Amino acid sequence: MKNQVTFQVEGKYALFTDPATKLGGEKCTYQIPTYEALKGIIKSVYWKPTIIWCIDELRVIRPIRMQSKNVKPLKYNDASKNELSTYTYLVDVIYEIKAHFIWNQHREDLKDDRNEGKHFNMAKRMIKKGGRRDVCLGARECQAYVTPIDSLDSKTGFSTAVGEYDSVEELAFGLMFHSFDYPDETGINKLNANFDIPVMKKGIIKFPQPDECLHKKFIREMIPNPPRSVGLNEPAIQNELA
Repeated sequence: MKNQVTFQVEGKYALFTDPATKLGGEKCTYQIPTYEALKGIIKSVYWKPTIIWCIDELRVIRPIRMQSKNVKPLKYNDASKNELSTYTYLVDVIYEIKAHFIWNQHREDLKDDRNEGKHFNMAKRMIKKGGRRDVCLGARECQAYVTPIDSLDSKTGFSTAVGEYDSVEELAFGLMFHSFDYPDETGINKLNANFDIPVMKKGIIKFPQPDECLHKKFIREMIPNPPRSVGLNEPAIQNELA
């Protein structure tokens, strides 16, 4: 697939928050990254409104380990004060991510920017540079580092490095949050949350796409209002081309 990239991301801590633990302020991470979190990682590496990133597969390299830390976040009802909470993080993680992009068909103003080769090569260059923006593993305090994978295994499409779960036949993680359906990507003026049951087989998790998820929950009505572009017809660009 010409528009598919594979890269590695690693960090000391990761926090892919289980929504059920947010209510009391005591955040606890999922055991693996969510589809939406992985999408956020690749968008931090390279993104344009012309494209939509789709996560294909995730490979877990290091063992799943957790660690609890005491933190002092701001109070929800009084931002001038702090309160003591306990957050549970994943520690010392390394993931390999396989993703591809598709065109955002709801941005007709950017149809002249639909150049697959351009975006593919720019994405590869940004992976080599470690990303355009700061990369985080689920939370702002969990900084991460992105690196390219030089040699891919012909069978798995990932690196030849030995992973902790390469010999584990199957491991399910139960019902998890998957992703959001944003109106600017779906063309429907509704914000929906998607849920699915990820299964890891020999260290690799294959994600369904948002429209293939088992369960959807309507959140609220939402009307997209992205900045519009006139592409190469912008006056400043026309002056440069003249």
